[in-house]
Amino acid sequence: MKKHLFTSKIKTILVVAVALAILTTVAVAVSGGMVPGQNVVGTVLSPIRAGLAAIDRQALRVYNYIFSYETLRAEKEALEQQILEMQEEVRLAQEYERENARLKQLLNLSEVHEDYQFEDAYIISWDASTWRSSFTIGKGENAGLTEGMCAVTENNQMVGILTEVGTNWATVTTILDQSQEISASVAASGYTGVVQGTYDAENTRTLRMNYLPTDAVLKNGDQVVTTGSTLYPRGLLLGYVTNVSLDETGVAKYAALEASCSLDGLEQVFIITNYAGS
Repeated sequence: MKKHLFTSKIKTILVVAVALAILTTVAVAVSGGMVPGQNVVGTVLSPIRAGLAAIDRQALRVYNYIFSYETLRAEKEALEQQILEMQEEVRLAQEYERENARLKQLLNLSEVHEDYQFEDAYIISWDASTWRSSFTIGKGENAGLTEGMCAVTENNQMVGILTEVGTNWATVTTILDQSQEISASVAASGYTGVVQGTYDAENTRTLRMNYLPTDAVLKNGDQVVTTGSTLYPRGLLLGYVTNVSLDETGVAKYAALEASCSLDGLEQVFIITNYAGS
């Protein structure tokens, strides 16, 4: 391996050393000081030996440097791998902590609604379409899911309806999608209407509760919940009233709603697979 470490500089030193040795030998011979045999060999080899020793020391230094560099690089890579593993452990711990908190909350919901049966599922992708609000979960027919089932959060907030189900996946169309029409009522007053996804003046997805009576009196912050159907149970939280106005006909009122659950950062949903009255 050391042969590969010779540089042009070292080769130059060797050539110079040999040349000096030859010149020295010639000079001694001319001056009459050369002694036959051992003295001649020693005179010739001495500068060569010195040159080779210098080259060997230089090569050893280069070798030690390269070996130390490779060792440090290997240690650096090992430390980077350890850091990545520790970061993964922290991420998993945080994920488990969030999941544990959701399951505790779900347990409270199950105690209040003993008739609910749930199947939990993680979101694996979101629909990239501008005109739709839907996502895909990593469970499907193999977990007993069917179209029409309702997806909720651990806080009894309605997220959407299963609109397509595969073997191990399902599409959830959220309540913010304009294709969804959900029978709902204002919890405080009992006024009923239909909640549908829409866009506000800033082109942001919101909810709108249509077909309210003209004389309906609502307050900002009033809760709007589902009235129940064959698809979803009664009392799931949809949103909160933010504004009330007459619709385009001037005959009925509508209420603008803020959705109760934020879809941003949503990781896991719970599918209601069965409930009383389903």
